[in-house]
Amino acid sequence: MQEKHLYEYAVIRVVPRVEREEFLNVGIILFCKKAKFIKVLYSVNEAKLQLFSDDLDVEQLHLNVQAFAKVALGEKSGGPIAQFDIPSRFRWLTALRSSAIQTSRPHPGLCDDLEQTTQRLFEEMVL
Repeated sequence: MQEKHLYEYAVIRVVPRVEREEFLNVGIILFCKKAKFIKVLYSVNEAKLQLFSDDLDVEQLHLNVQAFAKVALGEKSGGPIAQFDIPSRFRWLTALRSSAIQTSRPHPGLCDDLEQTTQRLFEEMVL
């Protein structure tokens, strides 16, 4: 019998105009402490974002989402926070903030396959 993984995930959102509180889901971050697993999948739909705000700097947005992923994955180019342990990086990324890139509150789950679950959640929540 395969062991079930207890995981947490959050949806990565772009909030083009924070004062309007409208957002578009652009990614998923999934974390499992026991398996020392963290993964980010994202896709920025520029056409949909333009519907929210026609003056959005899409190039800067791509850089910001990439930086978010670098922190999650612990890449050296992600800065000092990317050097934290996996649980600390997940908690920092999912902390409440009022910026253009936000996350939903973390949600728990159980699964057999973390990679497959990340992909499924990405398809359901983002694509």
